[in-house]
Amino acid sequence: MEIDKGVSRGAGAGAGAGAPGVTAGAVPGGSLDGAGAASGSPGGAGGPSPITFRLARGSGMPTYRQLVQQVEQALRLGYLQPGDQLPRVKDVVESLAINPNTVLKAYRELENRGLAGGRPGQGTFVQGTLGRVGLAEQAELRRGLLDWLRAADRAGFDPEGMTALFSAALRDFTDGTPGRGSEREGAA
Repeated sequence: MEIDKGVSRGAGAGAGAGAPGVTAGAVPGGSLDGAGAASGSPGGAGGPSPITFRLARGSGMPTYRQLVQQVEQALRLGYLQPGDQLPRVKDVVESLAINPNTVLKAYRELENRGLAGGRPGQGTFVQGTLGRVGLAEQAELRRGLLDWLRAADRAGFDPEGMTALFSAALRDFTDGTPGRGSEREGAA
């Protein structure tokens, strides 16, 4: 799944990672090509939503969870901010060909987490935030990650292999596995 960023929030771009096969990122004023078939979703009273949902149908992740994760990623990367409208349920259902209850479940989950709230007759709007890194730092990290991806491609990795390697390294880093996550331990 991918996040399309339909509205530029300033200079810089970022990338994030979630479950295997899940990516998020944007180019200011543009969008990423990806696995989904969604198109832009016009918003209600607040205008178009800054994101368009995408689905990775073969990921094994429940659809509602993919929608929640994309909103969380957009918040972490600064593509969504409090007051922004999420795509209307009707538009998500039409663009992704999914059940309205699936979208409602995702939006309820976001409400339970304090990240979104419904306004009767208007739609669902972002209310909360998640910690995020500044745009300059995101841009620098993205450049480094793109260099790493090019090196992995030259070494013969396909996207699934890159995801597996990155996920394994991230697990080692967060677990503080001796000899593998030592950069993190040394920096503390």
